[in-house]
Amino acid sequence: MLPWLAYGHVSPYLELAKRLADRNFQIYLCSTPINLSSIKKRVTQKYSQSIKLIEFHIPSQPDLPDPSFHTTNGLPLHLNSVLKRAMEMASPSVTETIKTLKPDILIYDFEHQQALIEAASLGVPIVQFFIMSASILCNYFKAVLKPDVKIPLSSTNLRATNYWQRKRQEMLRQYTNDQGQSRDSVQPTRKATDTVLVKTFVELEGKYIEYGPKLFGIKIVPTGPLVQKPEEDGEDNKEVMEWLNKKEKSSTVFVSFGTEYFLSREEREEIARGLELSMVNFIWVLRFSIEDKISIEEALPNGFLTRVGDRGLVVEKLVPQARILGHPNVGGFVSHCGWGSTMEAMSFGIPIVAIPMSLDQPGNARLVEEMDVGLEVNRDDNGGLSGEEIAEFIREVMVGENGKKIRVKVGEMKDKIKSEGEEDIDGVVEELIRLHNKNINGESKD
Repeated sequence: MLPWLAYGHVSPYLELAKRLADRNFQIYLCSTPINLSSIKKRVTQKYSQSIKLIEFHIPSQPDLPDPSFHTTNGLPLHLNSVLKRAMEMASPSVTETIKTLKPDILIYDFEHQQALIEAASLGVPIVQFFIMSASILCNYFKAVLKPDVKIPLSSTNLRATNYWQRKRQEMLRQYTNDQGQSRDSVQPTRKATDTVLVKTFVELEGKYIEYGPKLFGIKIVPTGPLVQKPEEDGEDNKEVMEWLNKKEKSSTVFVSFGTEYFLSREEREEIARGLELSMVNFIWVLRFSIEDKISIEEALPNGFLTRVGDRGLVVEKLVPQARILGHPNVGGFVSHCGWGSTMEAMSFGIPIVAIPMSLDQPGNARLVEEMDVGLEVNRDDNGGLSGEEIAEFIREVMVGENGKKIRVKVGEMKDKIKSEGEEDIDGVVEELIRLHNKNINGESKD
């Protein structure tokens, strides 16, 4: 397995590894030391023999001076392109790892195009594991393969504001050149395999799973939500859990925007205003990039922490998100709608107040509203938020009369995920065995 250099990618790859290990697969999960350190505690004794963490190193760059920068966690967004180039320079190390391990199959992430080309040249069958939604994947294939195809991708239709229209064009420019043709860097994805594993499930995105083979010749195989069990969450923060234990059932909203996206001062102020006006308890994970030299007190409005008192807890370090969302005293989640966080919210039956930031998140937020499991906060044409609306939506999804439908629907989604268990993984196993057998029979030479 070769995930992209981000905690939000390494984590679902580990969860997929665990499900496959339960079915007698031997897994080698390869990444940089800083990324693997984030999941070491989650490779418990049960999996210590079947899941091996394999380190590779990428060359030092002037903008990435030491190994702690070899992850997107805390990395300023303008350095992501530098990290990608550094990863490309590490291809000899990755190739040597593949030669040494001699895997039956390489499961790769979308950013590792050079690695999959090298694996294919070594005769290793390759399959992509896409950790975003099937709707986003279909939109991606539409943009780079068939821009004229007509499909009702309603969940990826962004809100009709100038702000999100500009954001959408920025996203599409990452995958196409000035003539609208797909960049060379994305071509191997289409050529390498006719199968993509996707972190989703049929009840949520059945129509998009069907679009893959019908319109693009791509078989989309759902893996299920791949949410870690709360007891296996490797993060340890006793202060947060002790504080949460003292609150009433469903009385607290959890606020987090992941490990890669950082709020502007204006966004922080409006979210703080929303939390203050909502009058509900909250845990706010407030993170900054490694370049920012600012404290929590400096980042928040004057007097905010004093005014909210024990009703609110603001922390900067990583917290056990799965344990928090699975706690009975949590009743809402203010989220950027990264796909992993969205899956966790639905798996634990927690309504979402969506404040998307970039990339796939606006499409995920639209899907959240489409499925009636949350509400998306509006932005004005400059991207501005309203604290009053944030407060209104928090109260609505947690205790409001109109929010009852959302609370019921997300509870039904939780029950559906729980009842179906690991059925999707059986489909993944069948597909991997098919690809392996096809390869050894000499039928998969592309």
